[in-house]
Formats: sequence, structure tokens, C-alpha cells
Amino acid sequence: MATQHPDNAAVPWWRNEAFIPTQDEIDEVLTLFSDLPIDEYMWDWEGKYVDESVGEKLFSRGREFFLRHPLGGDVRLTYRIPAFDGTRMNRMARAFMNILSLADFGADIGISEPPVFEMFLPLTTDAGQPIKVRKAFREIAGYHRSVFHSVPRKKDLLNIFEVTALVEDVPSLLSIEKIIGPYWSSLKKERPGTDFQRIFLARSDPALNSGLVPAVLAVKVALSQAYETGEKLGIEVAPILGTGSLPFRGSVNPLYVDPFLSQYAGVRTYSIQSAFRYDYPKEAVKKALENIRKETPKRKVVKINKTDREKIGRLCDIFWEIWKPTIEKLAPIINEVATFVPPRRERLQHIGLFGYSRGVGAVRLPRAIGFTAALYSLGVPPELIATGRGLAVARKLGLLETIEKYYPLLREDLKHAGKYLNRENLKLLADKQGIWRDIVEDIDSIEKILKILLDPEKPRHFIHRNLTSNVYQRLFAKDCPKEKIERDIVEAGIIRRSLG
Repeated sequence: MATQHPDNAAVPWWRNEAFIPTQDEIDEVLTLFSDLPIDEYMWDWEGKYVDESVGEKLFSRGREFFLRHPLGGDVRLTYRIPAFDGTRMNRMARAFMNILSLADFGADIGISEPPVFEMFLPLTTDAGQPIKVRKAFREIAGYHRSVFHSVPRKKDLLNIFEVTALVEDVPSLLSIEKIIGPYWSSLKKERPGTDFQRIFLARSDPALNSGLVPAVLAVKVALSQAYETGEKLGIEVAPILGTGSLPFRGSVNPLYVDPFLSQYAGVRTYSIQSAFRYDYPKEAVKKALENIRKETPKRKVVKINKTDREKIGRLCDIFWEIWKPTIEKLAPIINEVATFVPPRRERLQHIGLFGYSRGVGAVRLPRAIGFTAALYSLGVPPELIATGRGLAVARKLGLLETIEKYYPLLREDLKHAGKYLNRENLKLLADKQGIWRDIVEDIDSIEKILKILLDPEKPRHFIHRNLTSNVYQRLFAKDCPKEKIERDIVEAGIIRRSLG
């Protein structure tokens, strides 16, 4: 599933600049469906400006393609709608009406299936949220039908549309059965034939909120519990995982396919974000996607028993209790560096009139891409923060084996991140602010406990280190042009094949 997450550093192969304006995203959908083995495209109504005429434009520009590969059949367009919180509901209302009018448009031009029939509901923390959204949509759809349909449609959207919960925080992932159990049970009562459901698990925001290790472990628990819940209810489960290219955001990239397929066995749909698609050679991307499509269905979920779930819950608390105060103290410099990360899409601002934001504790932070980019640009990958101290506590409590059992790729992920560590920058930062000395401790503990080295290895890693030194020096220099810092950040992103 291709998404609009703006994490690419390089210029897409179908454009001549890295920034993709809203008006070009229609062409992007057609290009990806035509040129790559992409099955689905997530159209984001939550975090960015959106072209509301997407359906008509797709059919007018790609008529021949969609005659061969029906939208809503062979290929899918799925909307990520805003969170249903009772405030600022104009975007959700527009998304609802867009889905309904697009179904009418499809029927008018002879398409048998509604082109869009599924919504992803972000920030889901309890079953009542998707139930409420379904109820709201059904009420609106019923009124829409009574006003505009003199003849019933053969395929009534009321009967087939889906609301798929998107779960984005560690506590909710660890207890996901409390969300999907009641929700899927309600669907079985409403539609007795319900035997298939998707569930969308975030991977980036859990890392931003709790750190690397809790994000991975919580997703593993959520996968196990989703399948167990499905078995109890007689529902086939097909989890979606929202991932980026760097280890902090999932390690899903064309060079790491077999490892991440094993890491997240049980996932049935992977989000393929902009960096995966545009920061690697096109042929390598195509080959990797074909491999994902072929191998993903073969990977069976790892079941986690109650005892290990309890241990994982304790581990998540341990790492979060270290992560939270650390990030709170680092927030000012993270936010400052993030202002130099160039935009790649027309995202909504995260403060003010249209705003929403992500945060840890008492501080506001950039979204996960900007957060990750800022720390990599300083030469201190976020994968390393809090991890060493957390591992030290886990070892004392006899919990290290649990981490290694359910996160066997931890060493590889940390080694990859460690290639982009700039120890000189870290020392300079530690001389300015004591919290950075705790990160020095993290690195020492990671190397001793896991017996790995965290340092540049190849020439490109040393070039990356030099670029992050430039970023640091220019950041603290007086009157340094913003363009120079931005240029170094982009060049470093191109080397690691992702902005953030």
C-alpha cells in the first residue's frame, strides 16, 4: 500500500524535483499503479491538503488502465479520515460525502463496485470510536440514498463499507483485543456474514512516543492478539503495518526485505512510503515489492503467551520511563532542527487553526518523520536514545532474553543506525547540556551488552558524519543561511536513503 508520507530525500523518478504538490498526486497514483506492483494507495484526509476530485480525475486520466484493473477491485484507493473526536469535523464530513458521491459517479459510468469502500480511523484507542464512525456514516449514507437515489444501487455502499481502526500508541497496541474484540463482535451482529477484517498498526508514532524497543515489542503483541481475537470470532485477520525505511520507523526498505518480513510475520499489508519508492533505484524497488507480495502471505504470526505479554508490558514501561524525560529535555533542539527539514508534500500545519501535533509528556514535537530527520541530522540516531539504559535495566531484571526472543533483529537495527552516529557532535552537545551525557551512556551500554560497534563503516557513512558536523556547526553559527543547513540535511538524507 503506497502512502503519501513525505520521507523521501531524493527526487522521485517521475518528477524533476523532490517536492510533490497536491495537484501532482493524481499522477502519482496512476504512475505507481502502472509502473510498480502496488495494490493500494492511501489517500490522506487527516494530515495534508487533499484533492477532493480524486475519483473523477483518476478515471478521466487513467480510463484505459481502470478498464483493465477496476478501482475497488484489482486496485484500491483507501481514505485515511481524521480522528472522530467531536471537534473540527469539517474534513471528516467532506470525506464521507466524497465517498458517497464517488460511488454515485462510479455507478453512473457503469462501474459495478464502489471505487472507495474503506476508511482508516487514526488515533483509535477504544472500540466505541469505529462503532461511532460506522453509525455516523450509515446515517449520512441513508439520508444520501433517500434524497439522491430513486432506484436502489446494485451494490449499496451501506452494506459493504468498512471502518478499519488505526492504532497508534503502545498501551493500545498492548491491549488491542479490548478494541477489536468488541468492535468486531458488533460487526458480526450487524452483518452476520462478516468473516474478514483488517486492523492497521502504526509503527512510527509508537516509536516517537515510547522509543524503539517498545514500538517493536508492542506491535508483536498486537499481531499475536489480533490473530487470537480473529480465531475466537471466526474472522480472518489481515493486519496492515505502517512503516518507514529507517530502523526507528520500521526498517521497511528494499535492502532489508527478508529481515523485516520475518520481524513482522503475520502482517498482510505493508505501507510503502515515499523513501522506499524514491530513494532507491526503481528496479530495486520493483523487485522488492514483488518479493513482498510473494512472501508476505507465507509468514505466520508469532504467538505470544500471557506470561511473555506481561514481561513485554513491563519492558515497555521500563524503556518509556527512560525515553520520556530524555525526549522532553531534547525537545527544544529537535524542534529547532526540524524547521530546517524541507517539506516534501503540502502537509497541514500541526499547530494553530488547522493543527494537531504529536507529543511526549509535556512537550510538543514534530511528526515522526521530522523528529527522526532532526536527530539523524545531528548525528544522533533516535534508535540509540534510551535503548542502552533500558537494556541495562532489562538485564538486571532478567528480561533481556524476552527482548532477544521477540526482537531478534535488534542488533542489526542498532548497527544500521550506528553507522550514522557522529560521536564528535554528541560530545559537543553533551558539553552544552547534561542530558546528552545520558545518550553517551546509552551507546556504551548498547555496545557492551549487545557486543556490537556503533560507528561509520563505509566511505558514505563518513561523508554522512561530515555533513552532520556541518549541520551542527551551522546551527550554532550566527546568521548562517537556512538554505545551507537545509542542503546538508538533504544530502545526508540521500546518503541514508530517507529524510526521516
